[in-house]
Amino acid sequence: MHPETHLLLHRLRTAELEAAARPVLPREHRLRTQLGWILVELGLRLTQQPPRRAARFA
Repeated sequence: MHPETHLLLHRLRTAELEAAARPVLPREHRLRTQLGWILVELGLRLTQQPPRRAARFA
């Protein structure tokens, strides 16, 4: 397949996927974004805190 034809097909598919993803409601989108950032913040806190106590070996 010619490279330009291949690229055109990819661009058309990208446009189709973007059009299908568009009907997200603004309120729903804001809620999803806010939840995403809360999860990112939680993950960062979990990775930055040192362990609370050292493990004991018998």
